Amino acid sequence: MTFDFGKLLATTAVAASLMVSSAFAETELRMTWYNDGNEGEVMQSLLDRFEAANPDISVTLDVVPYKSIIESLPIQLAAGEGPDLARVTDLGGLNKYYLDLAPHLSDTAYWEKSFGPFLNWLAPDSDQISGFMTQLTVTGPYVNKTLFEQAEVAMPGDGATWDDWATAVNKVAKKLDIPIPMAWDRSGHRVSGPAIAMGAKMFNAEGKPALVDGGLKEMAQLLYDWHQDGTMSKELWGSVSGSTYLGANEDFANAKVVMYMSGSWQIPQFADKIGDAFDWWAVPAPCGAAACTGMPGGAALVAMKDTKHPAEVGKLMDFLAQEENLAEFYGKTLFIPGHLKLAKGGVKFATDDPRAKHALETFSGAVPTISPVAFDLQGYKNNRVMFNALISRLNEAIVGEMTLDQAYERMEDDVAKQLAEKERN
Repeated sequence: MTFDFGKLLATTAVAASLMVSSAFAETELRMTWYNDGNEGEVMQSLLDRFEAANPDISVTLDVVPYKSIIESLPIQLAAGEGPDLARVTDLGGLNKYYLDLAPHLSDTAYWEKSFGPFLNWLAPDSDQISGFMTQLTVTGPYVNKTLFEQAEVAMPGDGATWDDWATAVNKVAKKLDIPIPMAWDRSGHRVSGPAIAMGAKMFNAEGKPALVDGGLKEMAQLLYDWHQDGTMSKELWGSVSGSTYLGANEDFANAKVVMYMSGSWQIPQFADKIGDAFDWWAVPAPCGAAACTGMPGGAALVAMKDTKHPAEVGKLMDFLAQEENLAEFYGKTLFIPGHLKLAKGGVKFATDDPRAKHALETFSGAVPTISPVAFDLQGYKNNRVMFNALISRLNEAIVGEMTLDQAYERMEDDVAKQLAEKERN
């Protein structure tokens, strides 16, 4: 037998060449992501499955703090240095950076049927398909029901107002020496729902933004007064400035807060961090003169138009958006579905926690009661301008840097200037 060393070298060189070619042919996608609870782990399991079925595509899940999604991601996108995909909450505000997925999807009719009304949140000025909702959210309060029981204070029932709740939580806090009777997320979005309940219209008769009116002033006055009389803690909102977001979820989880105004996205986190340490109980949105409403919203996974791999991004989005995959995602994360069919009872939530089940029922049941004004505001592409002006100027009044009347003037001025700048750009 003759050993042909030259032939072996040639064969080895061809094989090596093929291996190198294959390695360089692999497409790497980057997805910027933030977590409220366990959703990053659930998404990673779906991505692992996608990669197994598509070995020529790899997906890196870059998990960042939520603050980075609000503050850093827009800067990256403006500089053309953003990821291929990202999980965002400024749904319409970042629309100019989104890819139109339609040419890269296998069945656009499925997307329109499954995500119809939410597609408009992502593309308020077009029929573009840019992504899907990783969750539908509803704002509303949680209370530490155990503290109410220990203090022997009755929780206000259906139809209760914010004043009713403020009176009740102060009674509980005083009796049990709880440091913070009530806490709200430091967020213009969170304040807007209660303001709409008080009668805030948010838009004028021509459909133009009109942030400051009697309803908004009534809610702002309550928040101002609560910070002065100790119902709310100045140290929370006052610890940051501008439009910076700040949550009170950790204080609530540590039983330092009687009532916490946040929303449905906290369910998986509370189920994990609080568990059965105390009864964390979601309650219906308190009422004002106009409505008993919170704000709708949510987070969406969107594709970015600067991606160098639109076909592969479309393939990934098609996979993630399929009904069975989303049913698994929503079920394991305890998120309210942003898929129309699954929202009608097609999700089996992976929890035996009665508190989590009650919260899911409470927030899901709140969707039909959401004010049309709240839906309009959520769908407005420049709502972030209004939210930021509201929270930054209101906070300046609360900490004593200006009066409420001055804050209202600054809010209107901020909105007008920022909208004018957006039009120029």
